[in-house]
Amino acid sequence: MTRRKTPPRKLHSGHFAFMRALAQGLDERASWDRYLGLEGEHADLRQVRRTSAWIRDQFAAAARREHRPGTARLILLDPDRFASAPAIPSLAEFAEARGMEDFSEAEQLEAYEEAYPSAGTGGQGAPAATSRRGRVIERQLEALRWLQGLVAQDPKPGDGVAAWLNPSLSARLERAGIPTLVALVERINAIGARWWVDVPGVGELKALRILDWLHANEEVLGLQVGVHAETPRAQLSQVDLAAVVPAATAIRPYEKFILPAELNGNAGRYRAPREKCRLMAADDREAVGAWLASKKAGVEDGTLSSTQRAYRKEAERLLLWAILERKKALSSLSEEDTTAFRSFLSAPPATWCGPRHRQRWSPLWRPLEGPLGTVALRQSLIILRSLFGYWVSQGYVVGNPFAAVALPPGPQRPLGSSRTLTFAQWDHIDALLQGHCDSQVDRRLRRSMHWLYATGLRLAEITAARCEDLERVDYRTGDGAMATGWLLLVTGKGGRNRQVPVPGELVEELGDELARHGFERQVGAMSNRGTHVLARFDSGVKQPASWSASALYQALKAFMAEASKGLPESDTEQLMKFSTHWLRHSHASHALQGRGVQRPVPLQVVQNNLGHVSIGTTSMYLITERDERTKAMQAFWKTKI
Repeated sequence: MTRRKTPPRKLHSGHFAFMRALAQGLDERASWDRYLGLEGEHADLRQVRRTSAWIRDQFAAAARREHRPGTARLILLDPDRFASAPAIPSLAEFAEARGMEDFSEAEQLEAYEEAYPSAGTGGQGAPAATSRRGRVIERQLEALRWLQGLVAQDPKPGDGVAAWLNPSLSARLERAGIPTLVALVERINAIGARWWVDVPGVGELKALRILDWLHANEEVLGLQVGVHAETPRAQLSQVDLAAVVPAATAIRPYEKFILPAELNGNAGRYRAPREKCRLMAADDREAVGAWLASKKAGVEDGTLSSTQRAYRKEAERLLLWAILERKKALSSLSEEDTTAFRSFLSAPPATWCGPRHRQRWSPLWRPLEGPLGTVALRQSLIILRSLFGYWVSQGYVVGNPFAAVALPPGPQRPLGSSRTLTFAQWDHIDALLQGHCDSQVDRRLRRSMHWLYATGLRLAEITAARCEDLERVDYRTGDGAMATGWLLLVTGKGGRNRQVPVPGELVEELGDELARHGFERQVGAMSNRGTHVLARFDSGVKQPASWSASALYQALKAFMAEASKGLPESDTEQLMKFSTHWLRHSHASHALQGRGVQRPVPLQVVQNNLGHVSIGTTSMYLITERDERTKAMQAFWKTKI
């Protein structure tokens, strides 16, 4: 295997400044921190000595290339090898020491020159003496000035990081997919202040040194690190983030995509007569907005619901593809176009794809992660069929180009059968949760997993749940005795409300957490109104915010990755694919199966917990019923065939 040749490092003005400081006897550590801090800690003396030797060698090599071997030798000299000349007293000091204060100046000079024959005198009668060490330093400084003008370079955006940064540091950046300086600045701007987290071996201190170097060379590079990339994410407003990437007719999120006037759909080929349209929309963007609004508003502050975000994602992909790839307005798409779009989703170009966790403000955001699987492709086409169906019903277009597009086959296996925890896996996870460190963050993680598993709520539903949504109720047990339970009011898809039973133990645990942070222990107390079930009590504000859906998702993914260690290989591989939705699947499957003395939960109860409109959807979780049918028929076949 041929190893890639590493480009040689380049000399910059900092190298020369550092060597000038050393030549003049300035403090080595202070000079290192000032000019070469990017190379590493000054306390690492081996690194300091190694870098200093490399700089001297590079200087000498440059001098030899210019056919100046004397300068090359001079650069390598250590001035400390040469002793300074003995100190010579001034004329006044000499006269005082000899008791000649009352003599004339001419007599003093005569005696002085007799005592110090090698000393000359300056214009003011002061002696001037130059040591060999001083002459070496002076000549070295002169040589450094000449060399700097000859070989010092300014960094360029396309230069490799290995040309300018410490070799070990540049190697880590290259392994993380950051080969050049422009790629480095783009990565920092795209991720923000904690960009270094995804670069193994680069911590906060090294990241700050890199930023300092980039700032020092900002003008010559022509690359600028954005203010947002040096500010913690929590301190940035939506306005700050929105300014990172300008709106354009390019791969941009829906809200930043500029429709060209000729393709905005105002004169779409399949637009219905204006007098028959019941939408106020002037173009396709506004018509998409009307469709999204018809899916119900999200929260009171106007943010989109999870359903609206899912629908926007599919409309966004189609809009970008239609304009950028097909050069058509949405209202001009034909059946042939929609068939081509289906093929596009099955094999999108790499430039359209990126990791899911890149946020919409980031330059690294992309509309797709990669080719859509069968289930995701089917869902996408169904949603887009719904979009055009809405437009047809409102008289915006005359037909639905997605109506005749063949849908991929629906799932044949029970819902979530490949994304459900076994009882043994859940027991393992629950044991780890019980032994989790007792910090506020760890308790919140434990609480979130227990709530999701016990209730079957969606991610958006659990992060939106507040204390006032919990209601204490009295009910009769199977033997007729009275008992107390809890119900959680949940607003699910389509704005439909339902009440989901919650274990009393989880409510008590929430009360303990509230009391721990100075809130009323009674969950239903008026003072607890507005406090989320998964509140971030570490946020340092009077009314703590809820744990965001994205942060909860990432935290549970990280925990499950750790939980998978030490398990059999098949379990490890499965748990590495875990997402929060698995807990919803597991709730439904485990409840419908029953376990030991626990009887299966009635199908209608699980349907309510999950918020399914159709009981047929919930029945797809009946894995046990399927297995029992198969087992019974196997026994029958053995006796009859």
